[in-house]
Amino acid sequence: MTLNETVVNSSNLHEEQIAGYVITAAKEVFTTMVMMDLDDHYPLREPVSKLQCSITGMVGLAGIYSGILSIHCPQTLALRITSNMLGMDVDEVGEDVNDALGEIANMLGGHVKQVLSKGGLDLNLSIPTVISGESYTVNCMSDKDCVIIPFSWNNEKFLVGLTLRKEC
Repeated sequence: MTLNETVVNSSNLHEEQIAGYVITAAKEVFTTMVMMDLDDHYPLREPVSKLQCSITGMVGLAGIYSGILSIHCPQTLALRITSNMLGMDVDEVGEDVNDALGEIANMLGGHVKQVLSKGGLDLNLSIPTVISGESYTVNCMSDKDCVIIPFSWNNEKFLVGLTLRKEC
């Protein structure tokens, strides 16, 4: 999966640079808000659309670009992330976990917004959306407009994806 040529040309950024911004944002958010130091891995080349026992937090982008910033996380890791964010043990998926994953998606989206827009003025973020389940499918606007970066913490893995399309 790669970003399409229109996005690359209009932003004067290459896929590696955009992936780098997503990596930097994720590491900063997780270090400061979740107290977890992440390891990043080479961006995936094939889409991941079928998720098992996972939680997905997403924010939409609208303005000079349209797209989605998403975090896809196994439920067990989402519980740990939420526990770290709240400073208390969280042992079941519920409102706290949904709020935590939604807020992480929102913070990551905010970082991307600052990089891709003029001081954040020509790009807007939606309210975070969170979905979860034992088995579900997430379909991208277009696989070729997406960068997906795997991250790990203590041998547990999750994904952060950024799908972008340049608007006229």
